[in-house]
Amino acid sequence: MSMNREELIDRSTWGCDMQGRDLPRRGITRRGFMKGGALALIGTSVIPAFLERSVMAEVTTAAASKKKLVVLFQRGAADGLNIVVPYQEKNYYAMRPSIAIQQKDVLDLDGFFGLHPAMASFKPLYEQGHLAIVHAAGSPDTTRSHFDAQDYMESGTPGLKATQDGWLNRALQAEPTTSGKSSAFRAVALGTQVPRTLQGRLPAIAVNNLADFSIGGKGPQTSPISNAFQAMYDQSTDAVLHGTGQETFEAVKMLKAADPAHYQPAPGVVYPTTPFGNSLKQVAQLMKANLGVEAAFSDIGGWDTHQNQGNVNGQLANRLKEFSDTIAAFWKDMGSDAENLTLVTMSEFGRTARQNGTGGTDHGHANVMFVLGGSVKGGKVYGKWPGLANEQLNEGRDLTVTTDFRRVLGEAAYKTLGSKNLEVIFPNAQIRPNTFLNFV
Repeated sequence: MSMNREELIDRSTWGCDMQGRDLPRRGITRRGFMKGGALALIGTSVIPAFLERSVMAEVTTAAASKKKLVVLFQRGAADGLNIVVPYQEKNYYAMRPSIAIQQKDVLDLDGFFGLHPAMASFKPLYEQGHLAIVHAAGSPDTTRSHFDAQDYMESGTPGLKATQDGWLNRALQAEPTTSGKSSAFRAVALGTQVPRTLQGRLPAIAVNNLADFSIGGKGPQTSPISNAFQAMYDQSTDAVLHGTGQETFEAVKMLKAADPAHYQPAPGVVYPTTPFGNSLKQVAQLMKANLGVEAAFSDIGGWDTHQNQGNVNGQLANRLKEFSDTIAAFWKDMGSDAENLTLVTMSEFGRTARQNGTGGTDHGHANVMFVLGGSVKGGKVYGKWPGLANEQLNEGRDLTVTTDFRRVLGEAAYKTLGSKNLEVIFPNAQIRPNTFLNFV
């Protein structure tokens, strides 16, 4: 028998292949810099206004107490039904005879839903009221293509391929006008290229490894990488390249002043020694160094579990432990500054309700999103639960979407960044404050 829940609103240039591996996206009209190196910056394909003035000399728009938004993308389509388990749904067990998480193993949340046992580090965050969950969330577009679904979620315009910029770049532009100069690190991504989410008119940078810009000694030193980088753009005769290079070099100097090679997390904080663990450690470092970060982005792949997904143990369990342990470490590392943070997670779509013949799951529809933050009204699973009875499934095979992912991102941007013009961020989506779930 299916059980339904009422909607809880009382507190009113990368894709991947079919295995979720990173692949270059469609041709980018913007210029990318140091694609294989430690830091890159992307602007527009025409000379933008920011090149007409110096905006890197000081940080005034993002003070240490300013709220910050962190966006994490789970690339490959995570299995939301085994992440936040609807363990009271009998059909859940009927459809997943070998990969279901048994009720005895679930970390109970509210008597209906429970966390996968590999996510034990999330349970205290939920119980303390810092972690909110939105289930049955996703895109109104029904594509089952990783490439298209990621593109639509990062652009914020499902079904529309012509969009040239990302929703988070537009959200930063939709902030109230502030006086003073912007930081080079206002919008930052961890990786070798600025992701689709942050591409657009507002300058954004990508940082692959902060330590590359500080070597040896007791204080910040000039590394060979940054020396070569400055010389390269000092000699350039291209106004766009030269201007962008100079601004990026200002970011390099700011990084060196923060002495990244000698960063130590807060006492007792241990990040997983993985690329994702290192990326969030670097986000914490940038934020704690008061470099003016307002929005940060990172991603983690490996969620495309077509075969041998496992249940309590296995492929998915391993990835969930890394994912949750990293986020929990980041939260603890931020200390009192965590009160000014909102962190939101997303994945391009969920997976089929039924397991397949190889012990895995195929491309589905609705998924689960997490929202973590100091002002988040956590300890609750938000959204309307559609049920898992056969007749309730999308196309007879997937969890049905009942919460548009743009409602979640829109509320996070509106209440964290102060981005009031939601029509600019998510055009034609009809996202308004009165449609928020009110998790913040």
